[in-house]
Amino acid sequence: MFLENPVNQHSPCGWIEVICGSMFSGKTEELIRRIKRAQFATQSVEIFKPLVDNRYDEDDVVSHDQNSIRSTSVESSSNILILADGVDVVGVDEAQFFDDGIVEVCNELANRGSRVIVAGLDMDFKGRPFGPMPHLMATAEYVTKVHAICVQTGGLANYSHRKVPGEKQVLLGEKQEYEPLSRAAFYRTMKKS
Repeated sequence: MFLENPVNQHSPCGWIEVICGSMFSGKTEELIRRIKRAQFATQSVEIFKPLVDNRYDEDDVVSHDQNSIRSTSVESSSNILILADGVDVVGVDEAQFFDDGIVEVCNELANRGSRVIVAGLDMDFKGRPFGPMPHLMATAEYVTKVHAICVQTGGLANYSHRKVPGEKQVLLGEKQEYEPLSRAAFYRTMKKS
């Protein structure tokens, strides 16, 4: 589990935390929880999400449970670097939808002294690594993988199975379009397709 009192807290550099997992695993809930704790500690905070993610709200980061926090929607990762300059804690939701420059942006913010908390899907609907997430996980000091519950087996789910037809990698959706599956259920379902 993530340590709230990291060993490098007195370093002039910050660090990167990645929260990853399947859909419905609580990634955004965990991001919001960490950001709200930082706000309670009166740290300066900025949260960003990709402009494409407007499922619940144009600006707020909103979890599936309707927990929300004010954020800024940006078109490109380079906007984050400008808008988060000098901020203590930077949150990034749905990082898999950002361009590959998000890795450099997060590293630059951490090198400037910010705590950077990133949440996103680690795999796409085919079970392949998703966008810049593998690189973010590789460069992060802390990685937390959260799991949903498989709707078929009741076990831990780490796959986001798409229930609707289509091959496009990015398809925004909810429970009508996706379901969390365990490894066994995912591969059994994929064989049937």
